[in-house]
Amino acid sequence: MDTSTLIAAAAATVGAFILGGLWYSPILFGKTWQRLSTYNETSPPNPGVAYGGAFILLLLSAVIFGAFLGPNPSFGFAMGAALSAGFAWAAGSYWVSDLFEGRPLRLSLINGGYMIGLFAIFGLAFGTIG
Repeated sequence: MDTSTLIAAAAATVGAFILGGLWYSPILFGKTWQRLSTYNETSPPNPGVAYGGAFILLLLSAVIFGAFLGPNPSFGFAMGAALSAGFAWAAGSYWVSDLFEGRPLRLSLINGGYMIGLFAIFGLAFGTIG
């Protein structure tokens, strides 16, 4: 993997991490997400494990997505692939599981929407930097 792809993966990871912080905050969908999900405010997950693990998994996702795109993808290809992956693969996978688990539609849309946004950031990073 070349340097620009690694820089794009780092930028995509940071961008997706920031988006997640906003997406699941009280500013956007945090209160609704907490109410509809299994999140327990009285015994939240270990922050180091949750945030550290999320960062590592986002970085891994970005690196693999960058390898999938190849070196120096055009902006259109990167965004098209990112939105397709976000909607059909990532969000779609959430939605299939949520159908069988009987999760509320609003929760599915919040989590799936984050996946679409996350991959849009990946596409933006790889389409402009990588």
